[in-house]
Amino acid sequence: MNFWETITGSDLTREWKAVEARATALPENYRAAWEQIKCHLFPHSDFTGRNLMPILDAALGLLEETAADGQSVQDVLGDDIQGFCTALAGGQGARTYRDRWREQLNRNVARKMSRLGG
Repeated sequence: MNFWETITGSDLTREWKAVEARATALPENYRAAWEQIKCHLFPHSDFTGRNLMPILDAALGLLEETAADGQSVQDVLGDDIQGFCTALAGGQGARTYRDRWREQLNRNVARKMSRLGG
């Protein structure tokens, strides 16, 4: 990956298209689970989403392998897909982009207030 690809995000676009192409080859019930996995993992993304690509790739690999083995989605992920995604993202209490933005806003407000007060 070169500097230009990193700045423009073209490397991520290429990776994402490859991941989505792999996902379209999954059976229908696995594709539905894949869509839920994406929805539950995206809040844990950083600004670019670069931190989620290895996690999403591994989750898709798991779905591909188990679909090839003939296992059901429920056998693999259980009934709690959101809990599965939380575990993938780092467990209960894993920070989301909202948490990071809230912390940044609180720091900025506190800094401004300290300048006004003192």
